[in-house]
Amino acid sequence: MRRLHLLEIEDQPWCPAVLRDAATDFLQLMIVATDTYLPAVPHLQSALERTGTRQVVDLCSGGGGPWPGLLSRLDTPQAPVDVRLTDRYPNLEAFEAARERTGGRLAFHPHPVDATALPAELTGFRTLFTAFHHFRPETARAIRADAVRGGQGIGVFEATQRTAPSILATAFSPVLVLLVTPFIRPFRWSRLLFTYLIPLVPLLVLFDGIVSCLRTYTPRELRAMADSLDATGYTWEIGEAKGRSPVPVTYLIGIPPSAAGG
Repeated sequence: MRRLHLLEIEDQPWCPAVLRDAATDFLQLMIVATDTYLPAVPHLQSALERTGTRQVVDLCSGGGGPWPGLLSRLDTPQAPVDVRLTDRYPNLEAFEAARERTGGRLAFHPHPVDATALPAELTGFRTLFTAFHHFRPETARAIRADAVRGGQGIGVFEATQRTAPSILATAFSPVLVLLVTPFIRPFRWSRLLFTYLIPLVPLLVLFDGIVSCLRTYTPRELRAMADSLDATGYTWEIGEAKGRSPVPVTYLIGIPPSAAGG
């Protein structure tokens, strides 16, 4: 199936924040509730050990991503993981809720962050969960190039695929939105309004979810992108991690030369 870079509504500047936040809140709840990225834990743990850092800068964090469920799995007795959430359109209410839910463990950057040009104060291993497909190839390369310029490690993890099973699973998302919306926190009346009375959120999640599948890069495409990048000394690990879900997690991990031999 050929990759199609179609429009995702939540990416657009004109998308109302109330709808974007409701959609990302739903995705965050589902990612944590289903342990979507559990298969990625060994790969991420190994990357942090090899780079010798416990500092993580999460890009395109949406509603907080999988981090509330990953923290305890990545912590070691000697060194807990220090994670900072960022986004181009930061959902500050969701970030604050994630921080409270983790007992203050999750920090966040309150200002918009461009994943292709991080501010100097944001240093550490960079991660992207369910986000890399949002970018065209040239921008996706620029995200990795910025990590290379900064000498930082980077991990990309995707739970969607350009396959019929992945698209079929996404087709059930409106039903899930209707079922779980009352349990999403922080509570918002607007979320109920645009889910049940004016069902824009279920339609947004369905449309963007199918487009996300059609946009997702395959391991072969990620490898070709890595080969085209001027990243002397970097080690790139690309593959699929299988878990309980029928759709495996696709991953790309970049280890800088200062750590690649460790």
